[in-house]
Amino acid sequence: MKTITAQKPFDEISQALSGVERVYVMGCGTCATMCHTGGKSEVLDMKGKLEAAGKKVTGWMVVPTACDELTKDALEENAKDMEAADGILAMTCAFGLQTITLYTDKPVYPALNTLFVGKEEAPGHFIEVCMQCGNCVLATTAGICPLVRCAKSLLNGPCGGSVDGKCEISPDIPCAWQMIYDRLAALGQLDKLDEIVLPRDWSTSSAGGPRRITIQANYDEQQRQQPSG
Repeated sequence: MKTITAQKPFDEISQALSGVERVYVMGCGTCATMCHTGGKSEVLDMKGKLEAAGKKVTGWMVVPTACDELTKDALEENAKDMEAADGILAMTCAFGLQTITLYTDKPVYPALNTLFVGKEEAPGHFIEVCMQCGNCVLATTAGICPLVRCAKSLLNGPCGGSVDGKCEISPDIPCAWQMIYDRLAALGQLDKLDEIVLPRDWSTSSAGGPRRITIQANYDEQQRQQPSG
């Protein structure tokens, strides 16, 4: 599973950096490198574009994983070059950018758009596999997510617009409910389609603000480690 990103148009990046004369560029050696949006070659290419646009690039680096706490160490090791900058351009996912902001008092600007959590189904081709809705229905849909794979996110079966197993949105998109039906048939579980799915509780999704959770086992361990008295 990777965070899939796409590079913003350079005009949009330039507008965000308006008034920022000296820039430090940071990439990510994990997801952004795999997506070719923030690896070493992309960071160096961005450096060249910024310099051609009249910016002073005080330094650059590609941290192993931008969303990791080790990013703090990477920032400290490059403190001199970063201190010389007016701002940081993050060629990372949004999570990576927000991690960077935790450890610097410099303004941090995004060079990428964060698209979705997905996987590489073929070299250079990525597909969304989970929208992290917080209320998984895969037990009744043969492990195929209708919220992601269906263009209409239907939970009670197909819309009737599919043709030859393809979505009406595009002949290149398989109908999610055809996939679900075929897999349930192969598993001998077609009776699951007789179940009526109740209206969805969307309070667990991302629509209600940032979601939080405490894993009880970790919380209990932290409590035990707290000094007594």
